[in-house]
Amino acid sequence: MAIDYGKYNDADLVKELAGDKEHSEHAFSEIYSRYSQRIYAYCLRIMGHQEDAQDIFQEVFVKFYNMAQTLNYVENLPGLLITISRNLCLNLKRDLKLNTKIEDFNLVIYDKGYDNKELLQLISRALVLLDFEYREVFILRQYHGLSYLEIAKIIGESESTARNRAWRAKEKIKDILSPYLADLSK
Repeated sequence: MAIDYGKYNDADLVKELAGDKEHSEHAFSEIYSRYSQRIYAYCLRIMGHQEDAQDIFQEVFVKFYNMAQTLNYVENLPGLLITISRNLCLNLKRDLKLNTKIEDFNLVIYDKGYDNKELLQLISRALVLLDFEYREVFILRQYHGLSYLEIAKIIGESESTARNRAWRAKEKIKDILSPYLADLSK
């Protein structure tokens, strides 16, 4: 009789990862199906490049699987996966030291004729221009719907720091997009 791993909670799935190979593979598959889209979206928004995001995304689940062999209990599985993603993104960003000049971005946003899809692309580009600490909090709050307390735990700062960074990120995005928004109102 086949076991329905979809009915398992996250803690039970993590326990199954330490079991025999068949149970471990099924449990991992269920965890992957529950959280893969969320983790990939996080990686893509943080990194801003599909290739980098894909590399990190794959590494997240490899690291998690290897780590899970020794875990007895995980209180917040999505938080753990986001934390692993965050650390891998930070490591790659440090290694790449990517810089985008604001002048190059402004050349793009003054072009006319953007539709909603292009506006969303502009917002994504604006995110790339933010410092990592602001971009990360903005993504966790706006795209993943995490509370400020959850964000604070992930970034290792206070709840008020998380709130402040989210507010500053929004303000910086408004500043970056203000020339484009001014063109729209003409």
